[in-house]
Order: sequence, then C-alpha cells, then structure tokens
Amino acid sequence: MTYQRYVALGDSFTEGVGDPDPDRPNGLRGWADRVAEVLGAASPDFGYANLAIRGRKLDGILAEQLEPALALGPDLVTIYAGANDILRPSVDLDALAERYDAALGRLAATGARLLVWTAFDPGGSAIYRPVRPRFALYNELVREAADRHGATIVDFWRLKEYRDWRLWDEDRMHMGPAGHQRMAVEVLDALGVAHDLAPLPLREAAPTTRREQAAAHATWLRESAVPWVHRRLTGRSSGDGLSPKHPTLTRDLTTRSAPSSAPSGA
Repeated sequence: MTYQRYVALGDSFTEGVGDPDPDRPNGLRGWADRVAEVLGAASPDFGYANLAIRGRKLDGILAEQLEPALALGPDLVTIYAGANDILRPSVDLDALAERYDAALGRLAATGARLLVWTAFDPGGSAIYRPVRPRFALYNELVREAADRHGATIVDFWRLKEYRDWRLWDEDRMHMGPAGHQRMAVEVLDALGVAHDLAPLPLREAAPTTRREQAAAHATWLRESAVPWVHRRLTGRSSGDGLSPKHPTLTRDLTTRSAPSSAPSGA
C-alpha cells in the first residue's frame, strides 16, 4: 500500500531525539523520518510533515498540532502522546485518556490510516519501575481507544528487546539510532509496507564492573537526570523555542519545510 500525505504528531519520541543528524531540521532524524524515506521511495507524489516537538505533554500536542494536522489532509497519521504526562508527580489517567480518545476520533474521522502506540514497559529499569502501574493502565486505555476508532497499534509494551539499553540514547530517556531504526521497522510492518530496513549494529555492551557502572551512573545523573529535574522544577521544557521539523508536507527531509497558509503548530 502507498501513502501520499503522511503527518506525524507527538513529542520527542516522534521528533527523533536520540537520533542525531546535523543535516536535518532540529539536528535529528528519528524513526518517523526513516518511515517517510521508505514511503516516499514508493510514491513520487509523497509528502511528509512532522509536527512533533520534544517535551510536549498531551494537551500541548493537541493544542498545537491537531488542527494543523487536520488541515494538511493526511491519508496516514501517527501520534504518540502521554508519556510526558505519566512521568509527572501526579496525573489523572482517565481524564487524560478521554482527551486523547476525542482527538483520535477526530483524526480517524478524516478517513486517514491512524497509527498509535502504547507506552514502553519500564519494568527493566530501576529508575522508571515505580511508575510501571501508570504505564500499564494508560496502555489499556490506549488499546481501548485504538479499538474504538479502528486505529493500528504498535504495542511498545510488548517489544521486550527495548530492555536492552543499547537501543537507547545515553540519556536513558530516548531511543538511540538503533532504537529508532527498530521502531521504523515495527511501524512499517504494522502498516503492511514492504521495506528492506535492517537492524543497526549495537554499540558495545554497558559497563560491567561496579566502578564502571558507578562512573556511568554519575555521568547520567550530571548530564541527563539533573537537567531534566531542573526543567520540571522551573516549569521549562526542552522544546521551548523550537519549531516543528516539517510544519507542512515535504519530500526534502534535510530542509525545514516552509509554513503553508494553514497553521503550522509552531
């Protein structure tokens, strides 16, 4: 099956954080770009928009990205949202899921193919394990919404290979290049799109001695965890001041597409 107009919505997961490429807008590639490359190769009239911005919670995604996405008339939409809400100190998951469900209903009503995700299973991480029950409940609510609106679902929770930290960035919060490639494969397979993407080589195994592990953990605390907590305490976001990589449909993934007359969601 071929698609002509693919629009991606979301946060850092979809923007491509953890998969650096200095030749692309925001300096990122990511799984969505990788999917768009495959889809574009199969269709000369293909266009791709990526409205995702890192750090966005669900309400921010819906407020900034939903209307611009609808205005682009997509025939394929992907959306991943809610993870940043789940990681906050408190969250009303039922209310969150209701708002998400309403947005999925609007996207599905366009007739576009709609693809969503569950959240990943943090059970393999001592850091994120305390919020595992939240992720599990949220995932069930997402599965119900996907069923209700006929959406295709990528069940991130069941992709147990992501317990291998070599699929993740050094910040332990975002997928690395190998993780983004693996996710692109999963998305294309879920859509039934033929491709020849192969797994990327994994980096060397994580430190094994206690001294090496302690040094790596100290580096992570200093460079990733502390800045993340500081942004939460000060009400700032890593996405402040950023614009979407591709606010309107484009085939050129190395140049930020110019905003159209429709809202860009920037």
